[in-house]
Amino acid sequence: MFTNMYPFFSAVSAALIAQLVKPLCYWVRYHKWVWHLAKESGGFPSSHSAMVTAMALSVGLQEHFSSTLFAVSFTMAVIVIYDAANVRYYSGQNIKVTQQLVKDVQENLHTTFLSPIYQIKLKNVLGHKWVEVFGGIVLGALVALLFHFGAH
Repeated sequence: MFTNMYPFFSAVSAALIAQLVKPLCYWVRYHKWVWHLAKESGGFPSSHSAMVTAMALSVGLQEHFSSTLFAVSFTMAVIVIYDAANVRYYSGQNIKVTQQLVKDVQENLHTTFLSPIYQIKLKNVLGHKWVEVFGGIVLGALVALLFHFGAH
């Protein structure tokens, strides 16, 4: 059972470890504990990148790197990693710019927009910088290798 599902357990474990490591990494950098980072998206390391890297590498190690299943897993991993570092990152940047623009307009016009759409609190961190993605890739690869060599 375990050997057949090893890519799944490897992927889920990598994502969970990445999420649990986020507050520790924040503490190392800023010397402040921010525990809620364990349930947030964004930050170092990328749990998305860790998960899909562990999945793809585990599939490659189990099914061989020339298999169709590895090709599919690797393709999905590349899409998710690209999305985390580019599409989602720049969406997060757009949110920051839009929020600042609304704030500036309200302050300069000395008014408050009454529409509820302007009262919505949007998440500032949405995607990842490439260093966060790389951290997730390294973590995912380590977890996949530990699962692979630990199972044999």
